[in-house]
Amino acid sequence: MRAPLLLTLPLALLLAATPVASRDLDQDEALRLRREGLIMPLETLLQQALARYPGASLLEAELEEDDGIYIYEIELLTADGVARELELDARDGRLLKDEED
Repeated sequence: MRAPLLLTLPLALLLAATPVASRDLDQDEALRLRREGLIMPLETLLQQALARYPGASLLEAELEEDDGIYIYEIELLTADGVARELELDARDGRLLKDEED
């Protein structure tokens, strides 16, 4: 009886420690959320991100859902050639993360 418990306990701990992955939303979902007023337009938040790094270029932008929170993940290439990853709350534009990628 103790052997099965000793084998399942490490597996249970591993599963509990595994972070929940975020879900990428497709353009149809993003459009629906925008029409319903649940998220801000990407253009607005992209302007906000580019204002932080004048002269930067957009590399990629994605809308994700992470634990019920909609997040725009924006990757920029700064004028200095540094890749940056910004995460903005899609509901209110609040900056959640800004780090070198």
